[in-house]
Amino acid sequence: MSDPSISPASLTFAVSLDSDALETAANEVPAEPTPPTVTDEQPTEASEETSEIAESLEPQLAPEPILLKDIPVRLKAEGSYFRLILPPEGELTCTWMELSQQIQVLLKGSELLKNLGEATVPLYLLARDRLLDSRQLQGISDLLAPFHLQLERVETQRRQTAIAAVTCGYSVEQMSASDPLKTNSSPTVRLQEDPLYLQTTLRSGVEIRHPGTIIIQGDINPGASAIADGDILVWGRLRGVAHAGSAGNPNCTIMALDMEPTQIRIAGQVARTPKHSLPKPYPEVAYATPEGIRLAAAMDFPKVRYALVTDQEEV
Repeated sequence: MSDPSISPASLTFAVSLDSDALETAANEVPAEPTPPTVTDEQPTEASEETSEIAESLEPQLAPEPILLKDIPVRLKAEGSYFRLILPPEGELTCTWMELSQQIQVLLKGSELLKNLGEATVPLYLLARDRLLDSRQLQGISDLLAPFHLQLERVETQRRQTAIAAVTCGYSVEQMSASDPLKTNSSPTVRLQEDPLYLQTTLRSGVEIRHPGTIIIQGDINPGASAIADGDILVWGRLRGVAHAGSAGNPNCTIMALDMEPTQIRIAGQVARTPKHSLPKPYPEVAYATPEGIRLAAAMDFPKVRYALVTDQEEV
């Protein structure tokens, strides 16, 4: 039932209005989107993060690596052996990997090693002031093996390197650090270095050289030798060669708990000790006199030393 409040005329007018609205909407052209306006406002947080990421991705200048050709490792033939010379640590600082690579390149390209044959040739390593441990010394020995070279001696100024070489079973010559300000025209005064302490046994074929006193907590076996500018103290059995005062100091001494050396030297004097007839050895001291090298019991040596200094007869 229709609503009596709505007349037919009002309905006709509403319909006509609706049809006119539809026609107008159909003829209208949609407006183009308005482009965003550019302003001078500050960048948002997202844009700041993007710029930071871009800056972090910019290539950084890496430090220039040390070229192998810049590491002056040298190999020299000296008589019946070769000498491998490492660069001083004070002149050039390089990593162990770079140094070992240069040694390998040097050995492969050396003309000295092309006609060696199958015979093994000894090699002396001049390490200077470069610090080497037992692992690095063994690495050098492994590099030498394919070329029929055998590492026998390490010449070094570093006490730690000398101890590592002795532990590995190599002969050692500990050198004094040279003074770069010293000229050849000035008189040279040779000072002794600090004592070299070794807690090991020197086996056959090992030779230790030190420009000072050598103190060994262990034995010196036959075939091994210790050469010192100062004294030699063996807290064990001395059955090899001991040379004290090798720079010419006759006041140096050799002391051992069991003195049975193959040969002992003090400065320019040489002697061999007779075999002990006592069943139990005791500490003895070897010292030099104008008549030659003598032995004294360690407990009596202070009196002997006093007699030598005061030119009195030995008691």
